[in-house]
Amino acid sequence: MKPFNDDSRYNSSETNREGRTSSPRKTYTSTPEGGVKKKRARIGEIRSSATRTYEKVQPQSRSYSTPSRGYSEGYASSERGERSYNTSERSAGRPRSNRYDADAQPRNRYSNDGNMGNRRPATAPDGNRKPLQSKGKKKKKELPTPIKYRENIDPNTPIRLNKYLANAGVCSRREADTFIEAGVVKVNGQVVSELGTKVTRGDLVTFHGEPVRLESKVYVLLNKPKNTLTTSDDPQGRKTVMDLVKNACPERIFPVGRLDRNTTGVLLLTNDGDLASKLMHPKYDKKKVYQVRLDKDVTMEHMQAIADGIELEDGEIHADSIAYVAEDVFNEIGIEIHSGRNRLVRRIFEKLGYRVMKLDRVLFAGLTKKNLARGKWRYLNEKEVNMLRMGAFE
Repeated sequence: MKPFNDDSRYNSSETNREGRTSSPRKTYTSTPEGGVKKKRARIGEIRSSATRTYEKVQPQSRSYSTPSRGYSEGYASSERGERSYNTSERSAGRPRSNRYDADAQPRNRYSNDGNMGNRRPATAPDGNRKPLQSKGKKKKKELPTPIKYRENIDPNTPIRLNKYLANAGVCSRREADTFIEAGVVKVNGQVVSELGTKVTRGDLVTFHGEPVRLESKVYVLLNKPKNTLTTSDDPQGRKTVMDLVKNACPERIFPVGRLDRNTTGVLLLTNDGDLASKLMHPKYDKKKVYQVRLDKDVTMEHMQAIADGIELEDGEIHADSIAYVAEDVFNEIGIEIHSGRNRLVRRIFEKLGYRVMKLDRVLFAGLTKKNLARGKWRYLNEKEVNMLRMGAFE
């Protein structure tokens, strides 16, 4: 192998490592007019200071002098980045390093000494392969900090015992009545079995001997995805909205209203029973806006019919507002309603011969899913909670 030296750099026909002669190098010289003139370099011509030389370096193949896996004993590097793994020839004028000394102990590329990296698991003396070292522990996703909402409630205000148990997250009101009749609920040490009994926040209520305290109010807004049931539990083991918010709080929360399994969008979950009843009661005007994608274009006659009123199985229904989402798209509709009937939007369009391909609730009682990805949740802020409590929603 021919050693690399400074003189051979300028020889356009020098012999490379494989013994082949490279073609003469092309040089480019600047002309008085400011252009570049190309001329053929002569064999052995020396590059002058006024000549810019561009040389394409041919890729060199690597050779290994030992049959063992890894690099050989020697290691030499030229100024051009060319590598040689032969101990018999070294770069001219290069001092011998202890690290690459030919007389030194051969180094294994995959050794665990740290010199050549640790690209593979090192082999232990007993022959067993060690596991890869982890690059770092994955950080757990930090959950949002729960918000403590202010409540202006008189502690001496009486409250029904079943509601007290439900607000404490023990059970539902209907289940609480069953437990009260069974005699497992005590108030200030006395068993209470009469339905309709009222207590105050200062009373000591126990359930199966354990004290019961009212939970802090929690309000969670979820952007519900498809293939998710709006229920607290499913006997068939299907995915529910509670699986998505299970890490939101230790309190027992439940969804306000229902969305179909394939309906997406805004869904509120809370343990505030009074607010939930207000939002689900038909006498409260709470605006709900849906975006619907249909299997075909909706005619103007059907748009007007939905606005005037459609007769369904459970009575007549009309939309408060309806419009196309875009001027040139006629199969995507935005519809605003206040009624809370089951599967109302789907039944309206199915009545007119359309099939709903996608249904997304974009607004509910003044709450939107802005900046909330599908399947994600967030806590309501204090302003939103006060708006719901005061009923200041359309």
